[in-house]
This record gives sequence, C-alpha cells and structure tokens, in this order.
Amino acid sequence: MTATDDRQRIQDLMLAYAAAVDDNDMAAYRDCFDDNVEIVGFGESVIHGADQWVASVSSQLDAFTATQHLLSPPLATVAGDRASARTDVQALHFLKTPAGGTFTLWATYLTDFIQTQNTWKIARHELVVRGTHQHP
Repeated sequence: MTATDDRQRIQDLMLAYAAAVDDNDMAAYRDCFDDNVEIVGFGESVIHGADQWVASVSSQLDAFTATQHLLSPPLATVAGDRASARTDVQALHFLKTPAGGTFTLWATYLTDFIQTQNTWKIARHELVVRGTHQHP
C-alpha cells in the first residue's frame, strides 16, 4: 500500500464519517472509530471511547430535522500505521424547533488515525470552531 493509497482511504473514511452523520446511520458512524477514540472540542469534556461518543452524537442529532456536513479534502500525513489530517468542515443543521431555522458551523477537524488489519480508524478527533451562525 502506498502513501497515496493510504491518503485516499483516509479521505474515504472522513467522507463516510460525514455521510453517516447526515444519514443518521449510527452503525456506520461507529465503524469510523477506534474503540478507544478520544474526542476533543465538541463540548467542555473530553470523551473517551467510541460507544460513548456515538451515543452522544445520536442524542445530539435529535435536535435537528437534517444535517449536511461538507468537507474539504483531508490534508493528511501518513507515517506507517499512524496518520493525521486537517479537514475543514461546513456543517448545516436544520433545527427541530417550532420556528425552524438553521445553525451553520464553520470548523476544522484535527484527526489522528490508526491502521489495524489494513483498515484506518479515527483514534483522536478534535473540533476547532472557526465560526457559527444561527438563523433565525
């Protein structure tokens, strides 16, 4: 496997991550993560463990009728069975409120990956918020 192949597989993993959230497919979303993933920046506490993180996201998605996560190509660096990437994201959230409305997030994902048995998984995932906008 070449570094180019690994970068393509990492890009596919990040796209699968976004698609799973937008499709509210928590089984596919869970498959993106290493069991011992560390999640940073999605709230005040650091979350440890894929099952805990997926349960949190599933609960958070209840506030929205739909979401759309648009990702840049990951700027990835691969070193053996480890990798890291910066991926910019624009996430549109349709609010499940009487008034409706939208919430848009502009951010960067800083993600570390681990490869086991020829499969890349997210080992650490950090959200760096660049800006937000809610309408109305």
